[in-house]
Amino acid sequence: MIAIIYEDNHLIIVNKKATELVQGDITGDVPLLEKVRHYLKQRYNKPGNVFVGLPHRLDRPTSGVVVFAKTSKALSRMNAIFRSREVQKTYWAVVKNKPKEDDTVLVNYLKKSGEKNKSFVEKNDKNGAKFADLHYKLICSSDRFQLLEVTPNTGRHHQIRLQLSAIGSPIKGDLKYGSDRSNKDGSIHLHARKIEFIHPIKKEVVSFEAPVPDEQLWNVFRKLLQL
Repeated sequence: MIAIIYEDNHLIIVNKKATELVQGDITGDVPLLEKVRHYLKQRYNKPGNVFVGLPHRLDRPTSGVVVFAKTSKALSRMNAIFRSREVQKTYWAVVKNKPKEDDTVLVNYLKKSGEKNKSFVEKNDKNGAKFADLHYKLICSSDRFQLLEVTPNTGRHHQIRLQLSAIGSPIKGDLKYGSDRSNKDGSIHLHARKIEFIHPIKKEVVSFEAPVPDEQLWNVFRKLLQL
């Protein structure tokens, strides 16, 4: 069952579950892309192959907003929107170690290792490292954890996970980037909370928000924020 946030003739916006694949890989697990395709086929009784385009992705352990295109025209325009960075993305991240600053911009050079499926901080832009920056602010604290709102200004591989880890505040459950323990379900506490862009066909600003997962720690913050 997929959690649909919004749907029109051109787009379908879904709240991805943590640990759910967006696109197929070697595991053979059914990805969200195929679930959306199946939904459209059943919902509209469409014969043959159903077109579903994927202009962006989320890491498997991450939850939250994913945009799918229902037509090739919408996909082409959404691809251009993402390429030109005309998209405002907002993430929520739960960390155990409170950052030294409550509200700041992080700037690093990041280099991706395809072999390890991991990125690393470099001192400069040599050897293929790419400039990365994001803004975060502390929005809520529980007894043991902090909730950060993160707005990336660039779209680098594992950017949020690595940049928060680099300041000593790894995301809860993210063993790859310094968390002291994993989450039992293999998720990490990173949620794509909101996305905003100009609709590819209607040419008006649209904004979509995904509820946080129904999970113990997320529910603590949901209660504190009175969501």
